[in-house]
Amino acid sequence: MEHYYAYVYVRILQALGAYGFRGFYERKAHFLQSVPYALKNLRWLAGHVKLPVALPALMEALSSIAASEKLQGLASTEESLKVRIFSFSFHREMPADDAGNGGGFVFDARSLPNPGREERFRQLTGQDAAVIDYLNQQESVHEFFSSVLALVDRSVSAYRGRGFKDLMVSFGCTGGQHRSVYLAEQLAKHLRGASGVEVIVRHIELEKMGKLEKTGQ
Repeated sequence: MEHYYAYVYVRILQALGAYGFRGFYERKAHFLQSVPYALKNLRWLAGHVKLPVALPALMEALSSIAASEKLQGLASTEESLKVRIFSFSFHREMPADDAGNGGGFVFDARSLPNPGREERFRQLTGQDAAVIDYLNQQESVHEFFSSVLALVDRSVSAYRGRGFKDLMVSFGCTGGQHRSVYLAEQLAKHLRGASGVEVIVRHIELEKMGKLEKTGQ
C-alpha cells in the first residue's frame, strides 16, 4: 500500500512539475498569481489531512514547500506591463513601435484648443505651467482625456490579466509641442500610481528641438 501511495505521489509531481516549470520559466501571469493560493492549500493539507499510512518524507516535503519564501515571492516578481507613451507631430512620422506589436493607441489631439496659436505660449511646451493651466481650463480637453483614460485603463487591466508585457500609447497634434505633450504627461502621471505598470515617456518633437532640458525632463 505504501508503494502505491508513493507511486501516485510521483505521478502527480511529474504532471505538476512540468506545468509548474513551464509557468515559472515563461513567467505566465496566471501561474505566478496562483502560487500564494497553492501554498495556502498545501499548508492546510499538511495540517489537516491524515493519510491511511505514514509517509513522513512526503509530509516533510509538503511542509518545506509551503514554507518556502522563494515561492511566496514568485507572485511579486511577475514582470510589469511596460506602457510606452509618446507625443509627436502629425507633420512628421508617427513613433515607431520597437516592441513589434503594431503601434497600439494613437490619439489625435488636433481638435483641441491649440496654445501654439497664441504668442504667449509659442515658445513654451506642454510641460510648462502656463500651458498646463491653459489646457486644464478647457472643458473639451477634460472630455477628450476622460475618453482616453476609459480606453487605456481597460486595456491595461486586460493586458496585465493576460500576461502581456508592452502597450504603446501615442498622442499627436500639429507641432508635437503643446497638446500632445500635455496629454502624454497627464496619462503618465495617471498610470504611475498603478500596480504592476512601468511607464516610459518620450516627446519626439521636444527631443529634436532640444526643449527637454529647459522643462526639466
